[in-house]
Amino acid sequence: MIRLGVNVDHIATLRQARRGERPDPVEAALLCERSGAQSIVCHLREDRRHIQDQDVQRLKRTIATRLNLEMSMARGIVNAALRITPAQVTLVPERRQELTTEGGLDVVRLSAALRPIIQAFQRRKIDVSLFIDPVPDHLEAAARLGARIVELHTGCYANARAQAAKGRALRTLERAARQGRALGLVVAAGHGLDYENIRDVVEISEIEEVNIGFSIVARALWVGLERAVQEMVALLKSGVREQPHAIAAR
Repeated sequence: MIRLGVNVDHIATLRQARRGERPDPVEAALLCERSGAQSIVCHLREDRRHIQDQDVQRLKRTIATRLNLEMSMARGIVNAALRITPAQVTLVPERRQELTTEGGLDVVRLSAALRPIIQAFQRRKIDVSLFIDPVPDHLEAAARLGARIVELHTGCYANARAQAAKGRALRTLERAARQGRALGLVVAAGHGLDYENIRDVVEISEIEEVNIGFSIVARALWVGLERAVQEMVALLKSGVREQPHAIAAR
């Protein structure tokens, strides 16, 4: 079955609205695990708008599955991640004014800066994923840099309104996933995925993991977090496939 990583950033966003202690993203993460999530994702942004350093530290100590820390290339964030040592880091672009990550990391242009960062994490036995647009040059650059995992940015697919545009975006994802597998990469996908558009993504056999946050948290407002995660897991089970690059939990 395709693996599900649940992003708990939006739980922290709600907490930070009052600068209190509830709702607690760590409690949410534990409930997500019990409901079938196979990893927990959070983004430690430079402006600390939602997830805080202590949240990441508590998640590392508390959860039983993998902690996937999304992060920028900023020196302070890299140093924080090296101290915390999550199972995985996912390097993403970050701009202060954006509401959420708006595109993939330009790994071609940033190759020289990325290489020592990737190597620093790998020396600490931390898996490195690069969040990239489904572009051939970027996949090739990711492989050259020695990243083990790529997460394909699914925003163009998720945001397409016309069926023709959605179909083109889906075919682009399919080609990128095949290329990533051929390059020996673990292929994940994420951004804007929900209970409707996930159905076609599940059919792309080379995609081994999806990372979803907003749509699960939004669904949880009506049915509760446990059921929201379980419903997504059930959708992912509709595409049962071999997992040649399965990542073991630590």
